[in-house]
Amino acid sequence: MILGIMPTPKRLRDLIREIRSARTAADERGVVQKECAAIRDSFRDEDNTYRCRNVAKLLYIHMLGYPAHFGQLECLKLIASPRFTDKRIGYLGAMLLLDERQDVHLLVTNSLKNDLTHQTQYIQSLALCTLGSICSVEMSRDLAGEVEKLIKSSNAYIKKKSALAAFRIIRKVPDLMEMYIPATRTLLNEKNHGVLLTAVCLIIEMCEKSPDTLSHFKKLVPQLVRILKNLIMAGYSPEHDVSGVSDPFLQVKILRLLRLLGKHDAEASETMNDILAQVATNTDTSKNVGHAILYEIVLTIMGIQSEVGLRVLAVNILGRFLLNNDKNIRYVALNTLLRVVSADHNAVQRHRSTIVDCLKDPDISIRKRAMELCFALVNGNNVRGMMKELLHFLETCDPEFKADCCSNIVMAADRFSPTKRWHIDTVIKVLTTAGNYVRGDIVSNLIQLIAETKSLHAYTSQQIFHVTEADMMQQPLTQVASWCIGEYGDLLVSGQCEEDEPIEVTEDDAITLLEKVLANNNSLVVTKEYAITALMKLSSRFTRTQDRIKKVIAVYGHHVDVELQQRAVEYTALFHKYDGMRSALLEHMPLIENRSKNVFSNGDAGSLEEDLIEGDEETESRNVQNTQQTESQSILDLIGDTNSTPVIPTSQPIKSGSGAADLLDLLGDVSTTNTVNTPSPVNNLMGGLIPATQPAFNQLNGGTTNNMSLTAFNKNGVLVEFNCERIDNGVTAINMSASNSSSSPISDFVFQAAVPKSFQLVLQSPSGNMLPANNMGSVTQAIRLENPQKQPIRMRIRMSYKQNQNTITEQGEVNNFPSTLWQ
Repeated sequence: MILGIMPTPKRLRDLIREIRSARTAADERGVVQKECAAIRDSFRDEDNTYRCRNVAKLLYIHMLGYPAHFGQLECLKLIASPRFTDKRIGYLGAMLLLDERQDVHLLVTNSLKNDLTHQTQYIQSLALCTLGSICSVEMSRDLAGEVEKLIKSSNAYIKKKSALAAFRIIRKVPDLMEMYIPATRTLLNEKNHGVLLTAVCLIIEMCEKSPDTLSHFKKLVPQLVRILKNLIMAGYSPEHDVSGVSDPFLQVKILRLLRLLGKHDAEASETMNDILAQVATNTDTSKNVGHAILYEIVLTIMGIQSEVGLRVLAVNILGRFLLNNDKNIRYVALNTLLRVVSADHNAVQRHRSTIVDCLKDPDISIRKRAMELCFALVNGNNVRGMMKELLHFLETCDPEFKADCCSNIVMAADRFSPTKRWHIDTVIKVLTTAGNYVRGDIVSNLIQLIAETKSLHAYTSQQIFHVTEADMMQQPLTQVASWCIGEYGDLLVSGQCEEDEPIEVTEDDAITLLEKVLANNNSLVVTKEYAITALMKLSSRFTRTQDRIKKVIAVYGHHVDVELQQRAVEYTALFHKYDGMRSALLEHMPLIENRSKNVFSNGDAGSLEEDLIEGDEETESRNVQNTQQTESQSILDLIGDTNSTPVIPTSQPIKSGSGAADLLDLLGDVSTTNTVNTPSPVNNLMGGLIPATQPAFNQLNGGTTNNMSLTAFNKNGVLVEFNCERIDNGVTAINMSASNSSSSPISDFVFQAAVPKSFQLVLQSPSGNMLPANNMGSVTQAIRLENPQKQPIRMRIRMSYKQNQNTITEQGEVNNFPSTLWQ
């Protein structure tokens, strides 16, 4: 029988040329499939002369995205070959075709162990590179000792490769870290930059994995400072020079390690302050490598306990970045300034004009970061100028920015408005500029603001009537206008406006505007409800146009919308059956409070507050007394029999959407025993923060004999502090202050409390429900606690809020009130 002879396989370059010459994807697949079949046939042959060539072609096919798993065992055979050329292709194939999810990769462990002890450095290097790419937990434990020996090698080339392999091993098995600590310290004495770079990378990984190792390596700060100083002071070295900067890669890694070692360590920070200033001033800023080093300098300065002057220097570096033509550098500068603005607000303020200019940048990501930073810079001194710029930005910004921009402008105006008139004008400008992008809470906020500013009722009514008459397409604006016309229609037509030249408005003009709102097909149902309620209000304010109002309202008694129809029918009934009561029912609304007053006795916890419905004066009353009593009693049953074991405020997330009783029941059964929170030695944080509009709280402050503070809750950036003042006759005044140190603002913040039945608890209205990010504001609330039996004070607390679109509920118990409050 004549034996067939296998043809010589085509070379890799010929395969590449053939694949590239394919005109369609189908042609390419045909070439690949034909070659894969030939490679399989070759692998089955006993002759291994062309195994290296076939595996190389298979790796190229793998990189094109075609399956090549059938070549895994052939890679292992090449690794076991004594020839260097075979090992090189074999190890390359192992790195590409094997990973720790496949059991086949364990078969290469023995070959790696043999090659790590090989006499040739290049074969050792191949094994180290492969180990750093595909090692698993088992392989790391088996080969960790060999890698540790190679780190101590006298060959710099092997030291560099072994340090990188150790990096991978520590990432896989942190328990092996102690094996490499002594050898890693000696690597910092090397002069070879490659060894130094890998050593610093290895130390960074160790420090991030273990706090104990971090403390150990803090001794190396002077040595790292010396290495960094030699880099910037050394002369020109062609081997390490990159655009005129000496080894920027090593500089960046050292700066990153110094940032880790200097965090929360005053002594280490003091050691590196001088070298950070030298690097910041001696680095060339005309090249991109210089910008990379300066960026790391800024992060390091802001990450350690650096001097004030050094922090100002870091902010100035970022300010120069904002003037760079490269948009990536500008974005990095804005992003970093947003992170450091809370650390040094005044230094960032010096670059306010440059930051504002970034609002006009053509790049959308830069505009977004600039907008966020501008709101972080707003304060009482610059609020007028900043609001002018931000309102101009609101006019021209992208639609996806408008909602956030509106909410932030209104929030900033609430906090820093110099006058009430300016505040009202600003919010009206937001409504006219952003239109239907305005969120619903801004409507209620403006109505609240207008209602509490009695001296400007006439001015506000005329101004908002004028802008609404010009454009009724903006639904939020039209809703506020309808409310104002209904409440202050008599002032609108009186022509009495001290602040500005009065606008002549007649009764017919006001009713005509509301009729247009009702007849407009673009008006939302909610807007029409505002308008028809306003018309009913005007029936008691106007005298000549009552018949016209009756006719308009009667028309909507047959409207397709049930809510609008019901309002019209009930309002019509007021005219006929209850006309004698109409004037009393339609009087001016009392001042709307942001939060209803929570007053509970006998340990009742704060109830879930009802939503305020602004602009709808005729809403149905809700009888919630029985529900509140049931919920409060459930809290009392849970807290009344608790033992005296000290419990720190423990918190756990609670799923939203549960019933009110379920949420309140969760306040009980806090059984985890922990150490008591020690009272924090802080000053009165509540001084001057409680509004003077809380008479009950002002009464609490009289006759105080003791004043002490304690931390009631501290988690995820939310800090709640109690400032306690003892008053005669067993009464304690507690001033609650809540702040938010996280980078995301908090909304809908509600604080509730419960005490045992032997106590009496009164919660006053809070100062607000918004906690701005980065400790830029706080919510305060006064609490009156009566303790007639002079027992140790125990209190259950519960907080609910929204952050990053998530509803979060926290709860806990505070038992660490000082004994001087009741003894």
